[in-house]
Parts: sequence; structure tokens; C-alpha cells
Amino acid sequence: MNSRRERSNRAALFDGIEEGGMRASSSYASHEIDEQENEKAMDGLQDRVNLLKRLSGDIHEEVDTHNRMLDRMGNDMDSSRGVLSGTMDKFKMVFETKSSQRMFTLVASFVVLFLVVYYLTR
Repeated sequence: MNSRRERSNRAALFDGIEEGGMRASSSYASHEIDEQENEKAMDGLQDRVNLLKRLSGDIHEEVDTHNRMLDRMGNDMDSSRGVLSGTMDKFKMVFETKSSQRMFTLVASFVVLFLVVYYLTR
């Protein structure tokens, strides 16, 4: 019974094809198919490599642009730091003076300004 199943399976596999012809033609056909698949795969890989090359070029340009922007921002921060240090020096000079009249005027103006803002927002 098992031998019948094996024969029917073999018959289904090799349906109407001679064994010698099958081996020679299938080897040639599979080799041809393999070459075509390899060509398609190589074309696909070449397209992907080209895409990655363009992307890496775009990334390089973007990084250069951001580096220039960061350099400008750093220079702007340095100049701002200079302006702020000058302003702070002026504040220190105002607060270090012993003039009580100036200090009273400054504190009174802050209190008045605070009260005005408080009543306007209320």
C-alpha cells in the first residue's frame, strides 16, 4: 500500500517528463532563472545604494547648515553676554552708591509700578 502511494507521488512529480530530459532542462532553466533573479536583485541593490548616497549627501548638507547656524547663534550669545554684563555693571554701580535719595526713588518707583500693574490686571 505504501509502495502505491510512493508511485503515485512520483508520477505526480514527474508527470509526462522523461528523467534524463528533466534533469538537463531543469538545470539549465533554473540556472537561467537564478541569473535573472540575481540581475533583478543587483538592480534593486544598486537603486538602494543610489538612494542611500543621495540621503547621506542630503544629511551632510543639513548638518553643515545646522553647524553654521549654531556658530552664528554662539556668536550672537557671546555678543548678548557682553551687553548683559555691561548692563549688570551699571546696575551694580547704581546699587553700590550710598545715595539714600536715589535708592528711595528707585524702590518707590518699583512699588508704584507694581501697584499700577496690579490694579490694571484686576
